[in-house]
Amino acid sequence: MASVDYYKILGITKSASEGDIKKAYRKMARKYHPDLNPNNKTAEKKFKEINEANEVLSNPENRKKYDKYGEHWKNGEAYEQEKQRQQQYQRSSQGSSGGYSQEDFSDIFGDIFGGASSGRRTNARFRGQDYNSEIQLSLKDVYKTQKQVITVNGKNIRITIPAGVENGQTIKIKGHGGKGVNNGPNGDLYIQFSIINNTKFKRDHNNLHQTIDLDLYTALLGGELMVDTFDGKVKLTIKPETENGAKVKLKGKGFPKYKKEGQFGDLYITYQLKIPTKLTEKEIELIKELQKLR
Repeated sequence: MASVDYYKILGITKSASEGDIKKAYRKMARKYHPDLNPNNKTAEKKFKEINEANEVLSNPENRKKYDKYGEHWKNGEAYEQEKQRQQQYQRSSQGSSGGYSQEDFSDIFGDIFGGASSGRRTNARFRGQDYNSEIQLSLKDVYKTQKQVITVNGKNIRITIPAGVENGQTIKIKGHGGKGVNNGPNGDLYIQFSIINNTKFKRDHNNLHQTIDLDLYTALLGGELMVDTFDGKVKLTIKPETENGAKVKLKGKGFPKYKKEGQFGDLYITYQLKIPTKLTEKEIELIKELQKLR
């Protein structure tokens, strides 16, 4: 087993489900996040360990290899391939049934992991393991392109997050995964974004939607109304006799289009009529007069 127990780091057991892993990671990541623990070296180290554990255990294939090979999980496939190669070598050169000696077993790990061997060494090159990570951002965070430093497997990586990235979207950072074996190519880093929307806008890809209250008198007679957009306020002209549920489109006032600088979706406003309450006697009298006219 690895000298560092990833399950213990996240406070879970080996039988934990994918949901348990995700829940434990988010809880501990929030607790030890550098933004919440400034100048705390212990928390910073713990945060790195938590991310490393999550990169392995949140990926079913990586977790399976980790459970089987422990600290050598990244090179598990290389180990299996080398084991098969040496078994074939034994059968062809000795006519044996494929029996494996302790010396042969040591040769395999020597070839793959750089230890001592009896002289036989493979030159096979193997691609490094892919890494997976998750970044949590708010909807406001991804309205503009930003740069961020993330910690992956103990290394700080500076990345650019384009405006308009969507919830659940995954991007690939080439060559920032595990190191290759025998000078093989490095694996890649896959980052999945979790976007938290704590605004009054509903996002639909590049478009935004908002429902606003409209008083009865303005709806009947028309007028002007100031409304919020994602980057400021605008003045709307309300047409007379605007019905409940009516919609208007504000072109170009939606969300940025991913990797299309200067291009935006639209903002759709839905009017929700607000019926006046606590009417005065005079108002009731006037409304009754209006009712007779209709």
